[in-house]
Amino acid sequence: MFVTFHGWPAEALEFYDGLEADNSKTYWTAHKATYDEQVRAPMTELLAELEPEFGPAKIFRPYRDVRFSADKSPYKTSCAASFERGGYIQLTAHGLAAGAGAYMMDSPRLARFRQAVADDSSGLLLARIVADLESRGWSVTSHEQLKSVPRGFDKEHPRADLLRHKGLIAWHQFPLKPWLGTAKARTHVEQFLRGCGPLQEWLDTHAAQP
Repeated sequence: MFVTFHGWPAEALEFYDGLEADNSKTYWTAHKATYDEQVRAPMTELLAELEPEFGPAKIFRPYRDVRFSADKSPYKTSCAASFERGGYIQLTAHGLAAGAGAYMMDSPRLARFRQAVADDSSGLLLARIVADLESRGWSVTSHEQLKSVPRGFDKEHPRADLLRHKGLIAWHQFPLKPWLGTAKARTHVEQFLRGCGPLQEWLDTHAAQP
């Protein structure tokens, strides 16, 4: 049975407000029905509607892996999902956010990425893609950047800023607006993921995951 996505109610954000204040099993257990019905269910409905265009998506588990973390808070303060074809969305107490690209690259993939950035043909194309994304008000960044251009590349390279990245993602935190509680939330996610299509295509072509 297909269920139509109608957005996230205010209770979804309130749930995460409460979880940030009291990240405990007691809070989670007392409010799990809210998570299931007001947070996860709308996310599942949205992903089902987006699947024909962007492919299957998987919702991440709400439980944190605390084995190697100093922070022992047991629950994630977001409901997040990633698409097989690229793309990421998350809901937190601050509203909806979306991303696309390559968050982290292993050494072989990073080497291919840097060579493609340095190449005048593929590198100039990426620079134009990044400029277009930024002109839309979306940030293009990475989880980690080198302080200087990596060894083996010209320190004065015209795309030195891109060469310093160890990944490359477009990211947007949507403003908290009434549309979040309506079906229009789908439109905003679609527009972002479509707009990031050229970035994803560039990465798939020049720095694909083997």
